[in-house]
Amino acid sequence: MTVTEHVEVATHLAGLESIWEDGLADLYALYRPHTAPAVALAAALVESAVALQQLGTGAPEPPRLLLGDLCLARASRLLAATREQHLQVAFARAVERTAAAAAGGPSAVPLRELLLSAIRSRP
Repeated sequence: MTVTEHVEVATHLAGLESIWEDGLADLYALYRPHTAPAVALAAALVESAVALQQLGTGAPEPPRLLLGDLCLARASRLLAATREQHLQVAFARAVERTAAAAAGGPSAVPLRELLLSAIRSRP
């Protein structure tokens, strides 16, 4: 990660430093070769949020749930800044499908596949 990219990413991690060390950094590194830093961070945040909220496995402790909400809000803000509505909608649909499947709805493609598909299908 370049110094510029590090600074850019760090500015969006306020309140999420512990998550960065607990796997968000690895997720960011996974998505980064496929897209711009902001979108890679948004994808990593979405995936982290789903893990924190323990979708389909029971309710998490309130602090984990709120941290997951913070991740989703931050990801949404990052995507809004890209001004790519197609990407914003695709990420929202990925979260919807994952949440619906966790709630007993139709099974969904794994979240990571949905997010990578959204990234790759950018116009």
